[in-house]
Amino acid sequence: MSKDIRIKKGLDINLVGAAELSTSKAVLSNVYTIKLDDFHGLTPKMLLKEGAEVKAGEPLFYNKGVEEMLFVSPVSGELVEIVRGARRRILEVKILADKTQEVVEHKKLDLENATGQEIKAALLKSGCWPFIKQRPYEVIANPLTTPKAIFISGYATAPLAADLDYVLKGKEAELQAAISALGKLTPGKVHVSVGKSGSSPLSGLQGITLHKVSGPHPAGLVGTQINKIDPINKGELVWTVSPQDLIVIGEFLLTGKFNAERLVALAGSSVKSPKYYTTKIGAEISTFLYASGVNEENFRVINGDVLTGSKSKPDGHLGFYNNTVTVIPEGDDYELFGWNKPVFNKVSATRALTFSWLQPNKKYDLNTNTNGEHRAFVVTGQYEEVFPMDIYPLQLLKACMVKDLDEMEQLGLYEVAPEDFSLTEFICISKQPHQKIIREGLDLLQKEIG
Repeated sequence: MSKDIRIKKGLDINLVGAAELSTSKAVLSNVYTIKLDDFHGLTPKMLLKEGAEVKAGEPLFYNKGVEEMLFVSPVSGELVEIVRGARRRILEVKILADKTQEVVEHKKLDLENATGQEIKAALLKSGCWPFIKQRPYEVIANPLTTPKAIFISGYATAPLAADLDYVLKGKEAELQAAISALGKLTPGKVHVSVGKSGSSPLSGLQGITLHKVSGPHPAGLVGTQINKIDPINKGELVWTVSPQDLIVIGEFLLTGKFNAERLVALAGSSVKSPKYYTTKIGAEISTFLYASGVNEENFRVINGDVLTGSKSKPDGHLGFYNNTVTVIPEGDDYELFGWNKPVFNKVSATRALTFSWLQPNKKYDLNTNTNGEHRAFVVTGQYEEVFPMDIYPLQLLKACMVKDLDEMEQLGLYEVAPEDFSLTEFICISKQPHQKIIREGLDLLQKEIG
């Protein structure tokens, strides 16, 4: 029996350019790149040198803090470059792919009889462990800890996000294998959330507590669901896994092979034929971007969705956790007196000079223009209208900015991740970088309290 969660606070941002439910195979990428920025707080230690030959699934580096945690190559080929920054910090690892792929094969587990420790060891050795994240702090889960519960959100509400019901279709066996394994890693429940009106393959799995979610964005964010189902208190932690990462984990458990394949939604108003592409983690975005065509010369490629993704170049590489690439017009123009005239073609959370509320189903062709400049916080009460958690968002942001640890704890920083503030950042008339503020607050809290 499922438990319903209805989210009332929030804001749906309906954009032009949703990916059609059809899939093509992307052109094979020449170079695959693992970006270390995808693993926040990680201190990597290389296992191989430039020029080394690797197989798909072979370890490239490990986590210096937890040496058993390995990070593997998505393809077989030659490790052609280790890109370093200041103080020789590793930024990227690049692999030139072979035409014929070779894959590392691990011993398959007997899932029914395997212990939690055996499953942990297999996931760490195979390179699948980085797909498991923990809250608080929104970092890769520490395998030495035990979560009170595991949360999986199969309901995507972010603008132009990949349709998870479509992405997961036909992958029930892999999903069940991953769920069965993860269930042995916690004494608590495995909470799975799906759209109330959808038909998710996750709904029929065994060993889960199912929740049916409805409401506007951020109803699909796992942080919103944790807050409504089992909030995190000081001293507690939960683990989270994205549904498409479950497929990678499940396939490894069933076959003994690490398969970095991704079904990516290429979306956005600048794309001529938005659709889904089969590719791999770290592939060049250009291998499927130009296959769909772009409508204009001046566009921005976003690795992820428009609220939480990062700016990328067309020849950039797909992020480790991403299954959406969004392409929208670059907003580098200036609108004269834009603040002093009625607006009909922009999304707004207020009714002041804007009329988007008159057309709730209208789709908008927005660009990257912030429509304003950075200024001090203005108390408007807007954040609370779109923030569904039982948390005071403005007060928490200010506590993070002044580095008040006691206030940060009391106001609920343990529960949130940067993505939970992506919507308040979108509507912020002060143009404050909410996600950056929360990320810095989490880093400080982890450093000082642990």
